[in-house]
Amino acid sequence: MSKRQPVRGTHDLLPDEYRRFAHVVETARDVARLYGYREMATPIFEFTELFARSIGETTDVVSKEMYTFNDRGNESLTLRPEYTAGICRAFISNGELAQQLPLKVFAAGPMFRYERPQKGRQRQFHQIDVEVLGAPEPGADIEVITLAADILERLGILDRCVLKLNSLGDPESRQAYRRVLYDYYCQHESRLSEDSRSRLQRNPLRILDSKDDGDKAVNALAPSFTDHLNAASREFFTAVKGGLTAAGIPFEIDPALVRGLDYYTHTAFEFVTTHIGAQGTVLGGGRYDGLIEELGGPPTSGIGWAGGIERLMMLANEPAPLPRPVVIAPLGAAAEAKVLGIARALRRAGIAVEQDYRGTMKRRLQRANKLKARAVVIIGDDELAKGVAQVKDLDSGAQREVALDRLAAALDG
Repeated sequence: MSKRQPVRGTHDLLPDEYRRFAHVVETARDVARLYGYREMATPIFEFTELFARSIGETTDVVSKEMYTFNDRGNESLTLRPEYTAGICRAFISNGELAQQLPLKVFAAGPMFRYERPQKGRQRQFHQIDVEVLGAPEPGADIEVITLAADILERLGILDRCVLKLNSLGDPESRQAYRRVLYDYYCQHESRLSEDSRSRLQRNPLRILDSKDDGDKAVNALAPSFTDHLNAASREFFTAVKGGLTAAGIPFEIDPALVRGLDYYTHTAFEFVTTHIGAQGTVLGGGRYDGLIEELGGPPTSGIGWAGGIERLMMLANEPAPLPRPVVIAPLGAAAEAKVLGIARALRRAGIAVEQDYRGTMKRRLQRANKLKARAVVIIGDDELAKGVAQVKDLDSGAQREVALDRLAAALDG
């Protein structure tokens, strides 16, 4: 029989790796709480139409990468490839959320995309996600970027990242830019890839997202979005830049940072790094004021970002070590029974306790050293008769007798 292996593009999070995984999630969760964000969760699968409408039917994610299947009721369902669409759907589905605007939420969980597995990105991957709904002001843009920076800083990553920033303008600016961009691409249509030529009539802005090398060469000389912003859009972008400067967060303007779908407006941003090989995005997002209306909900502004947990794990500082345990080593059947209650009492007092199920005292002490235990509690018939335990400090080697009712206090800290 061949060895059992995980499906390509998935992998097991073993205990040591999961500790780093949990460190990223818990750090992000703690910082988000400081900003007043509440945690929520959405289903891992949704109706396929949701992602087709929110991500765009012409995108590679929808056309090539989604895990889509028909269930037994012949409904087309898709494993979620990103968080934003599901959170917006939840806002539309649960009417009480409309009474809580601005709605500030945090989420973390698995995503699924069928793409070539690579460093820091698998077919099942995980993201942390932040969304703010119902806040059209530039202050929301500043806050979500500041929140991202604070998470990266606490993880020890921020000093190895650069914040890239751009403005996509309001719908009026976007329409004006779209016309200019269409005229430009028409002049270079023969140099575009087949995918981009098909997008030219439907949505020329999607060509800006192309990964094709020929398209990239054409895009390098394309008109800049920032040159076609109206006064209101320039004012909005100025407010965002000013707020980030006041918060002490440096940034670089990147005219190539765009989002092709029409519901994206104003701010687009990414934190990028070169510390995981070629330049890679660690965390990115933007404003999507038209998305909820596109999905059939009321006109509601939105801005958010997502960060890949696997990539963050590769860059994050080492999590705090687990508390060193105390090992209880009973000698004899009577002690074996007695220590069950003792171990539970110590754990209820907040002390990490490991229990051995068998073995000589020598083997138990060897295991205690392997576990990097700080102390061993030895209890035999003599100790039971006296109501005490022998506590051996494994750092100093010192051993002392401690009354059982004082054991938790003696081991505290």
